Amino acid sequence: MAVATVLEKIYGSEFAREHIYTSMTMIILWGVVSLSAMWYMLRVKLYRKIATFSLHLSLIVILAGALITHLSGKQGKTHLRIGDEPIKEFVASDGNSFQFPFELSLRKFNLEYYPGTFSPSDFISEILIKDGDAEISGSVSMNKIFSYRNYRFYQSGYEGDGQGSLLSVSFDPYGIAVTYTGYVWLLLSIILFFFQKKTIFRKVWKQLKSKPGLTILFILFGICPSLGTPSTIPKEVAKEFGRLYIYYNSRIAPINTFAHDFAMKIYGKDSYQGLSSEQIVAGWFFFYDEWKNEPFIKIKGVEVKETLGLEGSYARLVDFIGPEGFKLEKLIKESGLESKDIFTANEKFNLISTLVTGSALQIYPFKDKETGSLKWFAVKDKPTEEMPFEQWLFIRSSMNLVAEKIALKDWEGVSGLIEKINRYQLKEGVVHLPSQNKIKTEIFYNRFNYDKPLAMIFLTLGLVLFLIFLSRFISGKTISNGIIYSSLIILILLFIYLCFRLGIRWFISGHLPLSNGFETMQFMAWVTALATFFLFPYFRLALPFGYLICGFTLLVAMMGESSPQITNLMPVLQSPLLSIHVMVIMLAYTLLFLIMMNGLTGLLIGLSNKSIEKTVFLQNISHLMLYPAVFLLVIGIFIGAVWANVSWGRYWGWDPKEVWALITFLIYALPLHSISFSLFRKPLFFHSYMVFAFLSVVITYFGVNFFLGGMHSYA
Repeated sequence: MAVATVLEKIYGSEFAREHIYTSMTMIILWGVVSLSAMWYMLRVKLYRKIATFSLHLSLIVILAGALITHLSGKQGKTHLRIGDEPIKEFVASDGNSFQFPFELSLRKFNLEYYPGTFSPSDFISEILIKDGDAEISGSVSMNKIFSYRNYRFYQSGYEGDGQGSLLSVSFDPYGIAVTYTGYVWLLLSIILFFFQKKTIFRKVWKQLKSKPGLTILFILFGICPSLGTPSTIPKEVAKEFGRLYIYYNSRIAPINTFAHDFAMKIYGKDSYQGLSSEQIVAGWFFFYDEWKNEPFIKIKGVEVKETLGLEGSYARLVDFIGPEGFKLEKLIKESGLESKDIFTANEKFNLISTLVTGSALQIYPFKDKETGSLKWFAVKDKPTEEMPFEQWLFIRSSMNLVAEKIALKDWEGVSGLIEKINRYQLKEGVVHLPSQNKIKTEIFYNRFNYDKPLAMIFLTLGLVLFLIFLSRFISGKTISNGIIYSSLIILILLFIYLCFRLGIRWFISGHLPLSNGFETMQFMAWVTALATFFLFPYFRLALPFGYLICGFTLLVAMMGESSPQITNLMPVLQSPLLSIHVMVIMLAYTLLFLIMMNGLTGLLIGLSNKSIEKTVFLQNISHLMLYPAVFLLVIGIFIGAVWANVSWGRYWGWDPKEVWALITFLIYALPLHSISFSLFRKPLFFHSYMVFAFLSVVITYFGVNFFLGGMHSYA
């Protein structure tokens, strides 16, 4: 499967699915695994342990359901248009057509948007089924299936004119039922397992149960030269400018958010020469002749720097233009935009161009009287036919008047005009605009960002604490209460900070902040801090481990900080199953990260021949965390499968991230079978395995996104 994900990247997903994932060879391999597992379970009389036997049987039932789906299920698509004749067939992915035992037509199609935007929130197809003399009406939308006679219809796409809809079709009367039975069976078996006697988990639990805190754990699981500061507007006036509404990133936000993202993306920081991000945007827009000569654009890549004639890391806008025209044009023709450095440099130039021309500042809403929706205009946009002349004149002239007042340094006049624009926005936007409380909260959120310094602080303190705790752990000496209490207080403060950040982000976006890498890394830091509190009374090394993991996850989150982050969710991502899926997976990853750190410690102690007892103790700790980690991982995978089935009509698509999640599960499930594999009873081998096994988690979360691609690349 690991090789298949690489071949898929080279030859395409259809090649991988046809020649590997669904090939007869793969089916035979899964069959051999299932039959040999059954034979072995009977040989060792595993049925004496009901929960363990039941757990393994549930996995075989799930595989059986997948086989039934493969052999008897049919998946395809059908295209409907309002007013067309009813259709009687759908087309499968292999090009074959299959007949419906009824007729299907489209009565109506609705495209719903987030309030005041053109960002779709849902696609809804009203369909009509004629089955003999019977007529059945129904609706299909994202995350809402319509079923009839074992045919399941899913909203897949639509036509731009709003008169046509593309539906996915799935006919799988037996496979899904068997698979879902396996999912429920698996969940019940996992719950029953923790109450089963005579397991390795119970054995380790009894050895360590006298320690406090563990029960709760299972309940809650550069510098660039400048001749001076360029011209812009005063900071207080810039703040007023930043509170105006703007249609940006497919949602309505304050200009402050656009300014924050602009500065971070172009310069890499939220301020420049002591100027705020709002002052930076105002400077570029109103004082272009000065700012085009500022070394403001951060450039990476030797080839790009040489092309622009740079000696340092920052370019001026004028550096992009030479006698030959746009300097990057030759590089783009030769290498295309596949080079990240070329792509980023070109993107920054284009982003500045959209700002200085005014097209990025879509700050003028216009309410469509027929639909009631808002259209957003920039200064130089052409008016629609239904827009009154006076309104168009205000849009065309208001920003010019602001520029005149700025040239005269009439800051009161500038503030007055900004207030007029804001009143226009409130009048025209009415109920579509976010509340002032939400706007103020978002502006505060943009400024309340200490992730990067906190990441460095926690990584540094984590390393220091690890050395202190490790030396005390080996020597058997106690650690001073001052170090323990101060470390816990700092961790509590981080936990409060993360609660605050995640809560505000939830309030601003209107959905759980678990939709991208930045948010999931912050959530993982939050989970790590929480887990550390409950592990620490039982396992002292959990404190430095918690510090290191929190620092690392916050640092990884910062890798995407220069890109716009808060967005409206795509319709397919609005299912509550997504949030549950991500939370469960991140809980599993957190425990696996802790196990990896514990494994490193065990190796350091074991290789130094300090104490075999302590390596065994650490092995028991890892074993105790491994069971819930693997169970959470498998539950997260199957919740994701249910979500995929509801959204796309298939619970398993052999996407690279799905495949690597399955690989990770198999890798971590192996050491749970230490009775069968004696090597895992040896502490040094166990710890070594746990360290290297974490590479599969790294590939699943990061490697797939950056190298293999697929539907989950956004995650």
